[in-house]
Amino acid sequence: MENKQRVVVAPGDGIGPEITEAVVRILQAAEAPLEYEYIEVGLAAYEKGHTSGISPEAWQAIRRGKCLLKGPITTPQGKGMKSVNVTLRKTLNLFANIRPCKAYSPSVASAHPGMNLVIIRENEEDLYAGIEHRQTPEVTQVLKLITRPGTENIVRYAFEYARAYDRRKVTCMTKDNIMKLTDGLFHQVFEEIAAEYPEIRAEHQIIDIGAARLASSPELFDVIVTLNLYGDILSDIAAQLAGSIGFAASANIGQDFAMFEAVHGSAPDIAGKGVANPSGLLVAATQMLVHLGYGGIGERIKNAWLCTLEDGIHTPDIYREQLSAREVGTQGFAEAVIERLGREPRILRPVRYQNRPIQIQRAPQKPAVRQLVGVDVFVYWDESGRDPNVLGKRLEAATTESLPLMLVTNRGVKVYPEGLPETFCTDHWRCRFRTTGAGVDYAEVLTLLQRLTAAGLEVIKTENLYTYDGQPGYSLGQGE
Repeated sequence: MENKQRVVVAPGDGIGPEITEAVVRILQAAEAPLEYEYIEVGLAAYEKGHTSGISPEAWQAIRRGKCLLKGPITTPQGKGMKSVNVTLRKTLNLFANIRPCKAYSPSVASAHPGMNLVIIRENEEDLYAGIEHRQTPEVTQVLKLITRPGTENIVRYAFEYARAYDRRKVTCMTKDNIMKLTDGLFHQVFEEIAAEYPEIRAEHQIIDIGAARLASSPELFDVIVTLNLYGDILSDIAAQLAGSIGFAASANIGQDFAMFEAVHGSAPDIAGKGVANPSGLLVAATQMLVHLGYGGIGERIKNAWLCTLEDGIHTPDIYREQLSAREVGTQGFAEAVIERLGREPRILRPVRYQNRPIQIQRAPQKPAVRQLVGVDVFVYWDESGRDPNVLGKRLEAATTESLPLMLVTNRGVKVYPEGLPETFCTDHWRCRFRTTGAGVDYAEVLTLLQRLTAAGLEVIKTENLYTYDGQPGYSLGQGE
């Protein structure tokens, strides 16, 4: 008898236990060679004092099994509770989030019957680092972190996915016309890696117009690769455009671990009523089977699911009198899929899966020559009617010869020197000091900070300014 692959199952909250039971029934009926280990994550773990929603015992099981099938989780608002999803993705290095978004017209109502795209979202970085601070009474900040290794991983995965599944185009979406360093790095790496895949068309779109085009004409897209926040938003839009977010599945892939889940939430309003659509988690389970090397079983289940949709056996969320033959609940839908195992759809296109996971090789990092050339000093200042000229003169009086004051900005707008009086200012000021020579020692930065403090200015944050191979590693201000 074939050895069984261990899969850790977390039923989750709300409708999670119901749809998980339905999906496991289908997996067992299809004779998937899996061994299931159930764990408790989510509300029950939060209530026991585990702020991540995951107990130490659950962590041990996940680390042993390396493959997690997870139902939706309810994260309590506030109270210092962390998102289970974000914690799992970041802790286990699940860098790639793969979300297929396909219309199943004419079996399921969709405004875009030709839609068939995949969103590949970076899963660990960006604003989801969750590093936030309240710096002054009026100003809060969040740090957007983008790394070259993380970007290389996700972009290369997108092209390897396109190659494996005969996709013809990869579209990168960023906002690098505004965030020239962070989003700019993502776009730059995309162009570098795209050159290694000449058979696949590569294009870049600014995220705002790209999202608008996705909403109006999703059939124009094939594979989309993007940063964490944009990918989160785009994938929900795309799932809804396809016909129902209840179909949306998500694979979270890392070098050593993988997690598979439905995109939708725990829907506590319908929990226990037996009407939830298990399709999202079922499609995620077929992704899991491919990842584990059981693509043939994944095909069998997915094609039976397509037959169920094609035969009009629908849960309430997708039931339409003119399209549907019979309305069923969660378990009734699972039974219909089981009855159709071994069949292939007649109208909808049957699926064909590969039997191996996508592997990527991490490229060695090239060293860069780094030189300290200045510092951005952020100060809290709420005096003299917030007149930038008053602050500017106080800063210049405290400056050093090696690090002269170059400019002062407020909310990213230059206000000194030669600012406009119409510009609104808060109590949060960025003051740029930069050498006009080749570089400075950090001791000179410390001397500057001591002088500013002695002048009665409250320093709340600093950011060192570096060049890399002679190029600025910081955004340039007006007139620099």
